This record gives sequence, structure tokens and C-alpha cells, in this order.
Amino acid sequence: MDEGFRKQLLERLEAIELRLDTLAADQSQLKEAYARLRAHGRRIWLRPPMWTYEQHAPRRLDLGTLPAAPPLPKQPPRIAIVTPSLNHGRFLRATINSVLGQNYPNLLYHIQDGASDDGTIEILKGYGEKISWRSGADQGQSDAINTGFGDVDCDIMAYLNSDDVLLPGALACIAGFFEQRPDIDFVYGHRIFIDYAGLEIGRAVLPAHSSDALKYAGYVPQETMFWRRRVWEKVGPLDNAFHYAMDWDFMLRAEAAGFKMERMRRFLACFRVHDEQKTTRDYERGRQEMQKLRRRSLGYVPSQPQIYRAMMPYLVRQLAFHWSYRLGLLKQ
Repeated sequence: MDEGFRKQLLERLEAIELRLDTLAADQSQLKEAYARLRAHGRRIWLRPPMWTYEQHAPRRLDLGTLPAAPPLPKQPPRIAIVTPSLNHGRFLRATINSVLGQNYPNLLYHIQDGASDDGTIEILKGYGEKISWRSGADQGQSDAINTGFGDVDCDIMAYLNSDDVLLPGALACIAGFFEQRPDIDFVYGHRIFIDYAGLEIGRAVLPAHSSDALKYAGYVPQETMFWRRRVWEKVGPLDNAFHYAMDWDFMLRAEAAGFKMERMRRFLACFRVHDEQKTTRDYERGRQEMQKLRRRSLGYVPSQPQIYRAMMPYLVRQLAFHWSYRLGLLKQ
């Protein structure tokens, strides 16, 4: 990278960070922190951390760094979560336990399995009446999620893939947020990356939601995403034609219908990174689906440089939030 450009970018990054009103420290502390980094010869990481999964060597997930769960509303809203599953028995217990471990008093949790043959059925049977589940052939992940929701009666909806996990207190945070913010229809939060064994390999701290950026990239961490039932009723279920970008399609349709989204300043879930995940296996199909959504939202298919330039304001803010968090200046 050209040294002049690098210096200019770093100066711009520092200037943006100094304007962020969400920092938990004053400007002098932020300047000192960046000065310490430069003094030790450390290079600022310019690749967007939200798409950099392996940020450090695997280590035990430290839940002690997370704030305590807030108290529940007096009348906790009914939350429905569906987990689509297909031959993910090695991860499924962790996913189910992360949901049941919320101890949320008004929860409907359903696993929609696509006729797995890896021992998944025995795992599901082992939970007795703690969960509901069905197993049978389907037309893909979107179809499984839509089937799982069916005619469920609830206030808030979400789906959690069978290799991801919720973090403690996530549902209490979601319930409290929607009670305090009746104007918001969609909410999502920060994510933690974990490996095959459940060890932490990175974190992604996101800035405020950007509708402009969402037209170019589906950057919202799906496993942290919750929405009000009225969104589902108005824009319809997930589109079965999408097998990779169904969540991005759903969000774009929701925003086009006038529903409001917001990012919650809290880690809500973990995204598991492993070789067998769909995002790895079906990259070409995913790329085609993403281009289809960009054409629909923008009226044309942008080139990679165009996408990068359009996303730059958001990416710079995300980088600023990431390093502010890493330096202990930003509380989640």
C-alpha cells in the first residue's frame, strides 16, 4: 500500500473515531491509544473485521466480558425461534442448549429438520417436551424456516442456524429492546466468531445501521437478527428461491416496505466457522443471489470497485468501532 495513502487513511480513521458519540472515553484517551499503537510499530488492520473470521488463535470463549442480562419486562413478549437443521448433529446440542439456557419464560422453540441421517433425530428426541420438532424432506433452508414458523402465534421472530449459538441473556436483551423501542421493527447486534470446537477466533463490533450500505452488501449478522411479527405478516415469509442470501432479501424487502432497523450495542450470538458450512460450499450460488439482489435494489449490478467505494463510509466506521472496542474505549 502506498505510504501516503496509508497515512491519509489512518488520519481519516482517527478523525472519524474522534467524532463518534458512542465512545466511552474522551478524545484525549483515544489519541493516546492510537499513539501507543504507532509507537510500538503495530500496523492498523485495514481488512473489515466483520468479514475477517480468524482474527487470532483459538481461545476459550470468555463470557465474563459480557455485561449481565437486563431484567425482563413485566410481560415478556412471545419469542418464536426456528432452527433449520440438516445433518448438523455434531453442533445441534450446543445450538439447542444456547436457546434453552436463556431460561426465557415466553419462548417457542422449534427445530425443522430436513430428514437428517446422522443421529440428529435421537438428539431431538432426547429433549422431550422442552422443544418442538419435525423431520422430513424440504426444498432448502428457506422452506424449512417457513415451515417451522407455520401459523405460530408470537410477537417476535428469529431463526438460528444449527451450527450457531445464542449468547447468555440475548433474549432478555431483545425483549427489553422491543419494549423500549416500539418504533423499531428489526434489531441485530454484534457477533463473536467461533471455530469447529466452539473456541473463540474473533469478534465483530458493528456501527449504527446503514440502509445505504445494506443495498450493496448483506452485512447484518443473521444469527443476531430479530424482528416483529408484523414484518413477516406484511412482506411475507422467506423467498424459497434464495438458498444463501434469504436473510438479506428479507431485510431489503422489509426496508422497502418502510420497516425500521437498528443495531443494538451488544454481543448477541456466535457464528460458527467450519469447512462444511453452506457459506463455504455454495459460494458461487451465493454470489449469483447477491448480484440478483443488488440489481433489484440498485437497478444495475455494480462492479467490485463500485461496491467497495459505496461501502467505504460504513467500513471505515466499522473499523473505527472495532479498534475502539479492542482498545477498551468502546463499551458494547
